[in-house]
This record gives sequence, structure tokens and C-alpha cells, in this order.
Amino acid sequence: MTVATAVRSLLGDPAVSVLGTEPGEAESAEAYIRSGGYGKAASAARLLEAVGRAGLRGRGGAGFPAAVKLRSVRDGGGVPVVVANGEEGEPGSVKDRWLLRARPHLVLDGISRAAEVTGAAQGYVYLSDPCAAAEVRRALEEHPPEVPVEVVETAHGYVAGEETSVVRRINGGPALPTAKPPRPYERGVAGRPTLVANVETLARMALIAAHPELSGTIARTTLLTLSSRRDAPLLVEAPYGVRLHDLAAGQGSGDAYGVLMGGLFGGLVGSGALALRLDPDDLAAAGTSLGCGAIRFLAPGGCPVAVAHDAVDHLAAESARQCGVCVSGTAAIRDTLGQLATGGAGPDAAVRLERWARGLPGRGACGLLDAAAGTAGSLLRAFPDAVRDHLGTACPVCAGCPATGGHRLVVPVPEVAGLRPDPAPVR
Repeated sequence: MTVATAVRSLLGDPAVSVLGTEPGEAESAEAYIRSGGYGKAASAARLLEAVGRAGLRGRGGAGFPAAVKLRSVRDGGGVPVVVANGEEGEPGSVKDRWLLRARPHLVLDGISRAAEVTGAAQGYVYLSDPCAAAEVRRALEEHPPEVPVEVVETAHGYVAGEETSVVRRINGGPALPTAKPPRPYERGVAGRPTLVANVETLARMALIAAHPELSGTIARTTLLTLSSRRDAPLLVEAPYGVRLHDLAAGQGSGDAYGVLMGGLFGGLVGSGALALRLDPDDLAAAGTSLGCGAIRFLAPGGCPVAVAHDAVDHLAAESARQCGVCVSGTAAIRDTLGQLATGGAGPDAAVRLERWARGLPGRGACGLLDAAAGTAGSLLRAFPDAVRDHLGTACPVCAGCPATGGHRLVVPVPEVAGLRPDPAPVR
């Protein structure tokens, strides 16, 4: 399998698919309209009811109910703003950039639907991918929306897609988090109530508007970026309920001994979790999360300590450096994991990691510190024997793959016909 062909739908009905019937080609306005896009939908009230009844959750990571967020913005007072957030900060995720490159009209249709529901008079597409930005601008020229939409580019970064970072950047500042409250739905772009919604969330809202009779199925399917250190990555669209071990087998990692879930936010889980169903509630009950849909399978021959060290090394490098507790806490976790990897950790290393895993979450302005602490805690829970084996003993696997700031976790965006492909990731 090559990265160029690593896009696959596991759905039988193309009407419910975000990937579309021809997932390797960038869509035109003509093709999108022919498939039922940009059509006359039911009233805004009925669309909101359909989104709520379907149980559509946000696809950016938190999984917040989309209907609740829409109502909060609609009822916030003033004239709202809608932002399609396509800034994909997680190194193991490619779905949002691929979606903007391949199906920009579906996302723009979603912005229009969200504007209808909330009463917004302005829309934005927020991203850092120049290729995606060019495709969105082309789509806007092909089919200008009724609500004006502006493309705002930013520098790529882990925290750049956090909702207050998005608002701050669109307002002319740096793409860095701000203290909460207020949250964007209360006061966001230009001080107005602002819906910051992931591009896949908006794409699914457009599909629900076009096919309300299929809204439940549309809401219960999701895009996933599947990867491992050994096999080529795969972007898939899968229904809730599929088992993780089936996804692993489809990606070529049927012998995986564990998983890094949800990008860097769902943490590490052991081989027993591969029997879990892909369902937000089931995953939460098991102590993990679907997050942004990035799932990295741990292949035999690797080491979970090395994976955790690489992940936290990336987070430490990506810190906004605005919160002292984040700078010091993330660095301390990174350094302790590094000591474990090289055999230099003392007998209290696990105790310190456990203390930070329990005490640091919630103390930063954004979720970066939570992700670092959660990674450490999940390593202790899922692989206690591996941690114990690293105390005072150098690991040959870790020595062979020192932390690279997370570069090994990076997945390239699958090719879209006619567009320049991404370079291969660092291995």
C-alpha cells in the first residue's frame, strides 16, 4: 500500500460518506451539486432538530454535542460568526487537511448550514495548509456562498487549533490560547458569539441537511487516521461499533500489542483494548478517547516507553510557553521519560510520573499539559511492566529510536488527484 492510495471507506452507502464516491479526486462545484450538495434544506429549526436527534458530536477532539454548541451560539446575542477549524495540530491526524483539499465544497456547504441555524452573517475557514487554502479559495470562486467566507491562514502548531487560539488569530493576534471564560460561543471573533467547529463536523452537518433520513448513520460514522511505525498509514471512514482489532488488521497491524489513541490525547492502551468497539462512550468507559480520530497501533519490536517519550517530547516543543506550570510540568515529564528510555531513571521515576499524571491536568490554559500528563499516566496503567523493566536499565529499542520531537508520529496527507503530494514522514 502506498500513501497515495491509502484512502478507504468502510461504508456501503455513499450518501452517508464524507470521503465521497471518488475519494482520490478533488471535487468541483458541478460534481458536488450533482451529488445533491448546496440543495434546498429544511428549515433551520428542523436541521438543528435533526442534528440533535442524530447525536452528532464534534470531530475536533472533545466530542461535544454539536446541537448544544449551535444553540449556544444562536442564543448568545448579537450577530454570530461561524469558523470552520481545519488547523490539524495532532501529528498523527490528516483527515481535516485531506477533507479541505478533496471536498472543499462539502465543508463550505456545512458553513452555510451552520450559518442558517445560528443566524451568522460571516464565515471563516481557518487552516495552516497552503494546499488546502488554495482548494478552498478555488471552491469559493466556483460557488460563492450567500454568507461571505474568508480564508485565514496561520502557522502550524499543536495549540493553533485550540478554539481560543483560533479566535485570537482571526482577531489579528497570535494563534495562542487565552484564558477562559469567556469562551468563543460567548464572545469570540470581533466580540461576537462564535461557533468554532471542526471541518468534519460541518461536513457531516451538510450531509445531514441533504439526507435527513440518514442523519443517525451520518452522525455515527467518522474519519480515522490509522498508522503504525511499520506499515503505511491509512485514512478511513468507519461506522461506530467496529472493533479496534479489525481496524488494526485493515491497516496491516493485526499483531499490534497496544494503541496510542486519539492523537496525543487519548493516551496509551494495551492489547486488551483492541477488543473495544469504536464508540465514544465505550472508549471513555475504558479510560481512553477517540479524540481527533488519530489511532496509532504499536507494532511488535517497538517500545511503549519510546512512544510516550516521543509524544511528550513533541508536546514540550509545542508548548505556547504562556503558562509556567505547562512549561515546567511538560518538560519534567519529558525528561523523566527520557531517563526511563536511556536507563538513567531512579526508583522514584514512576512515583513522580504518577504524581504529575494526577496533579497537572486542568492547570494550563489549553489541553497540551493535560495531554502530556495523560500520556504519562496511561503508560503507567497500560504498560507497568515495561516501566519497571526500564528502571536503571538501558532499553536497546529506545536507544535505537531516540525522541525526535514527535516527527516519527507525523502522517503525510494522502494524495488528491492533481494536487502535489506531501513529503514522506520521518521514520
